[in-house]
Amino acid sequence: MNKPHTYNLAIAASAFAIGLLGLGLILKSAALDVKELERTVHVKGLAEMEVTADTVIWPLQFSDADNNLEQLVARIENKNDAVVAFLKLHGFDDEEISTGSQSIVDKQAREYGGENQQFRYIARANVIVYSNEPEKVQHALAKVNQLAKQGIAIVQDNYETRIQYLFSGLNEIKPAMIQQATEKAREVAIKFAKDSQSRLGKIKTARQGQFSISDRDSNTPQLKKVRVVTSVEYYLSD
Repeated sequence: MNKPHTYNLAIAASAFAIGLLGLGLILKSAALDVKELERTVHVKGLAEMEVTADTVIWPLQFSDADNNLEQLVARIENKNDAVVAFLKLHGFDDEEISTGSQSIVDKQAREYGGENQQFRYIARANVIVYSNEPEKVQHALAKVNQLAKQGIAIVQDNYETRIQYLFSGLNEIKPAMIQQATEKAREVAIKFAKDSQSRLGKIKTARQGQFSISDRDSNTPQLKKVRVVTSVEYYLSD
């Protein structure tokens, strides 16, 4: 009695195992068929907007030289006061003006300073403008030669003294730009679906690109170009 019963159990277990294997193959085949039937299109949408800078940083750097250190320091202080007075004359207030770093170099103290130098000491100073009204800087720049008439040469041709125009209102324009970029991506996807005789389905994946802010051109750094690219993948159906 036990032997036939054991034999029957073995047959049943084998049949069950074969059934599971067959079911697994069927499911795998069905999954592959579904994946082969899944069609998508991946598109990108670009949005650009021109904005005006709302913040400006303007470093005004000047220098002087003398063999008398005390006289040099006094002259630098006078020039500093003259620069501040010039800025206030053109509409900047105390909150927008700050005194930057000052440095004095003793050429004779240098190891390789040389001996045929006209002046022993060279002093450099900075006055910094930080303002939310870039147009005031544009106006003052046109009048900066008034300082030259007072013997103050403002350095404007190096990296340290470049004027920085910034735009801080990105969060306010982000939603509209993302919407615009997404709509443009959808327009491209619709055209692709139409050309391929398909219908555009739902979004499978979407990714917002990184926002970038750059100068519109080298001559008008106060004008900025904001740019973002979105990537969207849509399902296609017949």
